Amino acid sequence: MTTTEAAEVTPEASAPDAAPAAAPATGHDHGVHGYHKQKDEHLKRLRRIEGQIRGLQRMVDEDTYCIDILTQVSASTKALQSFALQLLEEHLRHCVADAATKGGDEIDAKVEEATKAIARMMRT
Repeated sequence: MTTTEAAEVTPEASAPDAAPAAAPATGHDHGVHGYHKQKDEHLKRLRRIEGQIRGLQRMVDEDTYCIDILTQVSASTKALQSFALQLLEEHLRHCVADAATKGGDEIDAKVEEATKAIARMMRT
């Protein structure tokens, strides 16, 4: 399977009884977030990435050559990293910018939060 083929893999329907991954409790409000306007595009992108991961499962099941699997792992990793960067940019433009207009301790908290998120992304 080539990188192009893996990118074109469509995700299978999710099991109806599958529980969604729990989001970590952060104490943030649950109002409109920076990614809200692009939510549909983000979900479409994540489904495409899910399809890539399912493609990896099939490759392993079909005993595909290990280097070919590693190539697809790299493509999937890059897709997730790209998604994370876009989400981070939207967070900076919306949440951090909003905190900056409010001033006070909120801006310091949002900058620290964003800095920690960037540090986590750099470790991966």
